[in-house]
Amino acid sequence: MTIYEGGPGTGFANELEHKFCRFGEDVQVADGTVIEGYASLFGAKDQGGDIVQAGAYGASLTALQGAGRKVKMLWQHDPREPIGVWDEIREDAKGLYVKGRLLDSVAKGREAAALIEAGAIDGLSIGYRTVKASKDTKGQRLLAELELWEVSVVTFPMLPQARLGGKGESLDDSLQELAEALDAARLTLTGQG
Repeated sequence: MTIYEGGPGTGFANELEHKFCRFGEDVQVADGTVIEGYASLFGAKDQGGDIVQAGAYGASLTALQGAGRKVKMLWQHDPREPIGVWDEIREDAKGLYVKGRLLDSVAKGREAAALIEAGAIDGLSIGYRTVKASKDTKGQRLLAELELWEVSVVTFPMLPQARLGGKGESLDDSLQELAEALDAARLTLTGQG
């Protein structure tokens, strides 16, 4: 088993990793602005072959709270486009639960709310740095400790088994296949696949 340890780096864009997760069945959109659900599921293998382990976010969430800082809510991982605020982020037995508000005073916030309500956007993605990870005998990366930076609303998630329930229609099979092909191509181009 190989163990990787990381620490603070030199550049935000160069070292931040992303994990995608489609909104879970528990996601709700209230009043067009409040969203909640799971941004990460423990024990679920994503399309990149990574598995986030239970407790992976604990130290990061504690450090953020101690420093009086919050995880950012971004549009498609763009640090120039914050679209809301996460009011609650916590780990439970299932994964990383998030609840927040899209800001209707921000154009992209209104756009995100409309797209989520219509079922056109149904994904969340985390931006993080790996602090501790190992590889199992199958070559899968087991993520044991992550430094969480942001949770984005995204078009194509990496964890297809988590689905949006109750709001709009889910992606049809052909669009889902396209999403999976794009994710696989992205991983290959970035050397992660």
